[in-house]
Amino acid sequence: MANNIKVVSDNRRASFDYYLEDRYEAGIELKGTEIKSIRKGSCNIKDSYVQIKNGEAFIINMNIPIYDKGNIFNHEPTRTRKLLLHKREINRLFGYVKEKGYTLIPTKVYLKNGLAKVEFALAKGKKNYDKREVEKQKAIARDLAKAKKIY
Repeated sequence: MANNIKVVSDNRRASFDYYLEDRYEAGIELKGTEIKSIRKGSCNIKDSYVQIKNGEAFIINMNIPIYDKGNIFNHEPTRTRKLLLHKREINRLFGYVKEKGYTLIPTKVYLKNGLAKVEFALAKGKKNYDKREVEKQKAIARDLAKAKKIY
């Protein structure tokens, strides 16, 4: 069985700003015009994050633009949306966020077999000197690959 996956939005900046550790997949509770807008291919998770309140997970600041043909039934673009996760997963994530200082950052929004899913990661913030070190390592690896290619 092949999964039909269409990536709608990707947060490439997350791997630059954070150390990404475990990744999780969750469904999103959406309204009718929101899913139509996502299927059209427009969604932005650049400044969004996941927060756990009252035993439920929510994605905050996820921007889904207004659907063109939505008239009076259109949604608010940056409203807080509930994530669909098992209670065990929510409790585990809540423990990491509270005790160990992690944050939950969305990395990808995609359609999987017609259903909207969000992939988010447990993340720890990088300091500026960490970012510089990672860039230095990437540059060294790039130079080595270029040197191998030439010879």
